[in-house]
Amino acid sequence: MKTILVTGGAGFIGTNFVYFMLKKYDDLKIINLDKLTYAGNLENLDPLKGEKRHEFVKGDICDRELVGKLVKGCDAIVNFAAETHVDRSILSAGEFIQTDVQGTFCLLEAAREAGIRRFVQISTDEVYGDAGDNPSSETDPLMPRSPYAASKTGADRLAFSYFTTYDLPVIITRCTNNLGPFQYPEKLIPLFVTNAIDDKQLPVYGSGKNTRDWIFVEDHCDAIDTVLHADDKHNGEVFNIGANKEFSVLEITSFILDYLKKPQSLIKHVEDRLGHVKRHAVTTGKIKDALGWKSKTSFDDAMGRTVQWYLDNESWWRRIKEKQEDYQKFMKEYYKNR
Repeated sequence: MKTILVTGGAGFIGTNFVYFMLKKYDDLKIINLDKLTYAGNLENLDPLKGEKRHEFVKGDICDRELVGKLVKGCDAIVNFAAETHVDRSILSAGEFIQTDVQGTFCLLEAAREAGIRRFVQISTDEVYGDAGDNPSSETDPLMPRSPYAASKTGADRLAFSYFTTYDLPVIITRCTNNLGPFQYPEKLIPLFVTNAIDDKQLPVYGSGKNTRDWIFVEDHCDAIDTVLHADDKHNGEVFNIGANKEFSVLEITSFILDYLKKPQSLIKHVEDRLGHVKRHAVTTGKIKDALGWKSKTSFDDAMGRTVQWYLDNESWWRRIKEKQEDYQKFMKEYYKNR
């Protein structure tokens, strides 16, 4: 049985990746390390209770002793663990630097000492900054525009340095915006879906014309699996991951309202986010040509499945929105003048 350490595996993308991999591979064991901060939710993993191929460990990737123990015997590491919300990084950047940069350093050191066969660093297209007129390619300069994006850029380049300096078999992925089940409801789509269900206003930053390339989270997981099993000749490389489906915030909002049969009057334009990037989009020709991967899920299907998941799992998000103190504190503070 092969063993991989998945960090941040109780968060949005990490949770989906754990399920994807365990379903696809019968001979795989996953050690799932998560600190269970506000966005990590152990409830996500309830169906895996009793599953011998999944071991959950509550802990911090900055804990070098713990990480060192867990890495022994693992074949690979997939590092999802990160502080991820741009809005939160604007209010408090320090936690992002600690987890995203220092935590990645601890993992890389442990991987180097243990002789890990593959280290996949989950980066983000946020590192490119604004895409401008053309989608960002892997060779474009990195111009992060938020503390979150800067912390991920630091981790991204730190991981690359461990390849060039120590020959650690690192591959870096930079994905566009994800949608799907288990996403914490401070983010755009789950926030708007759950607000609309309750007939609450949907706070659209500025004009709402900012665009993103949106990919279904299962497609992203499939791409990571492809990278994880890529030939060693790709060590040290960066692969963009995306669906080449760009939509504005207003288009996303309209889809949600139409699906839920809610009025457009729920849209409320609010003060724009500081440093708000107008466009995120990436080229995906490299991963298609080199590894044969491309996204499979249509945008309408992805959106429909996502909105329906929140309809079908109301108790999951209500426990967060109505009972989690951290969520309520952040929403009150961040939106108090909007």
